[in-house]
Amino acid sequence: MANGKRVGVLLSGCGFLDGAEIHEATCTLLSLDRRGATLVAMAPDKPQLHVIDHVAQKPQAGATRNVLQEAARIVRGRITPLKGVNADQLDALILPGGFGAAKNLCTYAVDGAAMKVDPDVERLVLAMRAARKPMGFICIAPVIAARLFGSDHVKVTIGNDPATAGHIASWGAEHVECAVDQIVVDQRLELVSTPAYMLGPWIAPVATGIDKLVGAVLEMA
Repeated sequence: MANGKRVGVLLSGCGFLDGAEIHEATCTLLSLDRRGATLVAMAPDKPQLHVIDHVAQKPQAGATRNVLQEAARIVRGRITPLKGVNADQLDALILPGGFGAAKNLCTYAVDGAAMKVDPDVERLVLAMRAARKPMGFICIAPVIAARLFGSDHVKVTIGNDPATAGHIASWGAEHVECAVDQIVVDQRLELVSTPAYMLGPWIAPVATGIDKLVGAVLEMA
């Protein structure tokens, strides 16, 4: 039964251009709550890469925000610094997307194929895999799984973007094209991914894919 499973949700701020994609994060939380899972929300306690004005969709010169403080907005303050979370506290882990996943959880937005994963993100994701606990990666977040598990030939999706799919393949991972309301499951590595707003176009099909991902992750937990 999914009821009572402790599921970590790793957020990257608040707002799709510089933090966690709010629809993706909320759909994840709703799907988990409807299945009776216990939420463990977390985020790195560090400055965002930058701050984007979401009306002008341009960086705000001189503005700074903290990833943990911004992510706390999404979960009504019920959040833990990532540094204090260990794999033995969780049954599963899910990473919503948004540009924050590519800017604050790793450096993909800046470095592309040469990206590095935030040390605390890498620590937790590798520990979850070592403990054979399932994980879900949404939107652009599957690049983190592909980077860390490329040598294991992990199977993921980010939809159908050829440039990102090429980077994923360059790390040894397998990219599978996928519709927005579908998921890709790597049974061997107990890892699930869905394109979400890599494809869009709006919340209903994104929510369908995320709900399927949550269901698949909990079935493995």
